[in-house]
Amino acid sequence: MVAFGVLLLAAAPAAAKAADRSDQFSFELGAATEYTAKGVGKSDGEPHVFGSVTWSPGPAYVKVFATPVELSQGSDAEILTTVGVKPKAAGFDFDFHAIYRLRPGTRAGVDSTFWEAEADVTRKMGPTSVRLRVNYTPNGFARAKEAWWVEGQATVKVAEKTKVSAALGRREVERGVDYTAWNVGVRQGLTKNLDADVRWFDTSKGDDLKGEYRAGLVGSLILKF
Repeated sequence: MVAFGVLLLAAAPAAAKAADRSDQFSFELGAATEYTAKGVGKSDGEPHVFGSVTWSPGPAYVKVFATPVELSQGSDAEILTTVGVKPKAAGFDFDFHAIYRLRPGTRAGVDSTFWEAEADVTRKMGPTSVRLRVNYTPNGFARAKEAWWVEGQATVKVAEKTKVSAALGRREVERGVDYTAWNVGVRQGLTKNLDADVRWFDTSKGDDLKGEYRAGLVGSLILKF
């Protein structure tokens, strides 16, 4: 929660200074019944709020995202700083970026930071778009070492403000838990800037009913401006 507040305080003066360059900045605020990442829960089944600010003067961009978390290593927040570029070629949209993750509150003796490299490739075909994501971590969080996350996602626009999507991903990590995760859900535009998303998550470790790998329905509201 503290990290989320710090992000908002930092974003405010940036927004003021950007009055004559508003098209370069975008902001997002939201709330969800649980924080999920790479197909699993990260807030111990509790609701969470989140916020982000993105500066994109061209195909390159910088984004800072923050949210509270509840992890077994004591982490109470997660702050992601992403630097990337979004080129287009041969009908494909690409997004190549590096992510620096900081988890404040992590107990002593556990490294609270790590890097990730991620690439998205998206192809739009009428009302349908498909995306492949590959994420690589050379040295992960806590005891985890080298890790890969590969996910495929398909999205279909079924109405002017309604999209249905499904995703299937695989996580493999040295000195960690390997699992397969999937989700399916609907995203509905409520107003020009407000969206709602309802999504069912599950994993190959879904029998862990009390842990981060359990199945569950997650709802969220996202405000963009």
